[in-house]
Amino acid sequence: MPVPAPELGSFSFVPETKENLDWADLVTLDFSLLGTPEGRAQLVATLVRAVREDGFFYVKNFGISQERVNRQFALGKRFYELPLEEKLKYVPEGLDNGKFNGYIPAGRRILDETSGLRDRVEMYNIPKFDGYFPHEHPALIEEHIAEIEEFAKSLDSEVLEPLHRLLAVALELPEDTFLQLHKYEKKSEDHLRYMKYTKYSPEENLKLGRIWGRGHTDLGTFTLLFRQPVAALQIRHHTTGAWKWVKPQDGTLTVNTCDALSFLTGGFVKSTVHRVAAPPKDQEHVDRLGLLYFQRPNNDVKLATVSASPVLQREGLTQNEFERTGNPVPTMEGASLACMLCALAPKWTFAKQKWQRTKNIVSTDPAFQTAQILPGWNEKVYA
Repeated sequence: MPVPAPELGSFSFVPETKENLDWADLVTLDFSLLGTPEGRAQLVATLVRAVREDGFFYVKNFGISQERVNRQFALGKRFYELPLEEKLKYVPEGLDNGKFNGYIPAGRRILDETSGLRDRVEMYNIPKFDGYFPHEHPALIEEHIAEIEEFAKSLDSEVLEPLHRLLAVALELPEDTFLQLHKYEKKSEDHLRYMKYTKYSPEENLKLGRIWGRGHTDLGTFTLLFRQPVAALQIRHHTTGAWKWVKPQDGTLTVNTCDALSFLTGGFVKSTVHRVAAPPKDQEHVDRLGLLYFQRPNNDVKLATVSASPVLQREGLTQNEFERTGNPVPTMEGASLACMLCALAPKWTFAKQKWQRTKNIVSTDPAFQTAQILPGWNEKVYA
């Protein structure tokens, strides 16, 4: 049940764009079908199409009311109204080395070298409520922490758990296969995020080529993006390389599949490249507020292919990039026992986070865009 909490005030979404954008044709998983064998079979087939072809899809009827979602948007809005000096008290120690829980200020990355324009993205990351992370927040967040915890945990039980069960069935594995790798009570780097993109002027958007954040993949398992109508998210088709806009859909959340899940499935699940573009001109005058949840495998999970899957065996997908190249297979966060004494123990999360958080980098620098994250994995340029 939702936790009673102090009044937050209302949150008003801006009108949707009226521009005729090239929208991606994404499938929708309707969780109301989970209650019957026939419905579950339909969802399994739909999920396979989603993770193989697009890597992005919608979920609806997932048991979390729009009112509860709107309260989180309202909380995020109020957080970003706090004075900057207050938010800066919560910048994580070790941000330059990949730490990310807390407040990440805007302006760390140069988007256009000629003009010197920097990113205007602020993030506030709230770690998982599993007992492993300190929760030190501004008073505004502390006043609502019970509600935030209930909301975050409901995403795990109402959205992520069904997805993991469906994926296991799709791969002809025991239904709890992926649940065992994502136990909520075990330490992992899951986090809820309030994210704000402050607008640029029309002239600044032209200098940026109308791109605010270049193409990238997420490092974890699933990313959940809650509907907000400022169009900016674009995804890159795996085969054609074409960029399409992701349309906000009423009563849904948008899900994308990420690197760790691609590693675990030998590439069967596509980790989809996406970017943030300047909003269309009829929405260019507003800031963009995001509400997201990032799921990652438990920290001790080795990112090796679940090669026992008969489906992966038939597809010839029994090794991921690390396994094929003979490089050490990283665990999600720490080193595997075999590499505990290695000087460069493979740690996927913080290796990629450190790259993402590189300060004062020019985002178009080819050396940055193709940097080696770990032996066996280099980033790629996504034009």
